[in-house]
Parts: sequence; structure tokens; C-alpha cells
Amino acid sequence: MKLSELDGRLLALRSAAREVRDPTAADETLAYLLRLLETREVRSVLEIGAAEGLTSCALLSASKATLTAIELSGERAERARAHFEEFGFSSRAVLHEGDAGEILPLLQGEYDLIFLDGPKVQYRRYLPDCKRLLRVGGVLVSDDVLLFGWVRGEPPKKRKMLAEHLREYLNMLEEDADFKTEILPIAEGLAVSEKLR
Repeated sequence: MKLSELDGRLLALRSAAREVRDPTAADETLAYLLRLLETREVRSVLEIGAAEGLTSCALLSASKATLTAIELSGERAERARAHFEEFGFSSRAVLHEGDAGEILPLLQGEYDLIFLDGPKVQYRRYLPDCKRLLRVGGVLVSDDVLLFGWVRGEPPKKRKMLAEHLREYLNMLEEDADFKTEILPIAEGLAVSEKLR
């Protein structure tokens, strides 16, 4: 499914969210995720940092997969639940409200696709559970890993620590022999990691 083929109401909600700077995946990022759904057998998705559930709804629209989402903000989680209901996905979506660092260790089962789009400074902390929960052959897609070029270049002083956290995260992925990782210049950078074993 192409981005333009999504429900017009969903596209309008994505546009409105961007106007008020509410987090939702960039169009290029979502287009990449939709292509992944077409080229791989994805039965189960985990999204970390679901915001208002608009990316989740798009992924559910384009597949028959079930989806587990995690969102820290109670207000956003409430809107995500409302969106799941509005678009008819409540039976295929489970939303956990709270800190992903506390929720991830409690999750069981295997996921074919994990979309990591939560707080960037926590990516390293989340990685062991993401790896545990990802099936062999599954893909972990980590969003915003290059952050305006700061991660591979020179960040502003106030963003040095954040850039360093992401550098360390990318090193962890690239040095892990259980993953085959590509860093793609899509939006603010996507790390696409296939679990090999």
C-alpha cells in the first residue's frame, strides 16, 4: 500500500498532528514501513513511542497484522485508543500506557517488525528487549538516528549528549553479529536491523 492510498481521514490527522508538532512518523519513514509490509511476512508489529497511534493505524490499514503499542503520555495514549476505535482496529491493537523501559521486559512472544520511535536517549536501554522480542528474520526499524546530521557530524552544544547516546546505539547495532544493520538517509535517519540468528 502506498501512502497516498491510506484513508483520507488518517492522512488529514497526520497532517494536523504535524502542524501542532505532535510526533508522528515522517511521510518518508511511513512510506518505507509500508514497503516493508509489502515485501515481508509481517503478522505482528511492536511500536515503541506510539504517540496518537496514527502510524499504528497506517500499519494496521496496510496489513492483517496484530499490533502492540507503547506510549508514555496518558493524553496521547487516550487519543491513540480513540483512533484505533475510529478506524476499526481495536480488535487487532493492544496499547500499553507507561514507560517502555518498564513495559518491554514484561512483554512475551515474538514480533516480525519493531518500530522504535520513543525517546532517543533510551534506545540503548531498550535494545536488549527489542532483540529478545524480535523473531529471527524480523526487522527492527529505529527512527531519527541521525538527527539533522548531528550524530555523524558536529551537534550543537545542547545536543551533544543526545548525539552521543545515538552514536553509541548505532555502534551497538553495527557491532552485533546477530544483526545486519543498514543506516538509511530517510527523514532524520533510519537504522534497519534484520535479526540473523
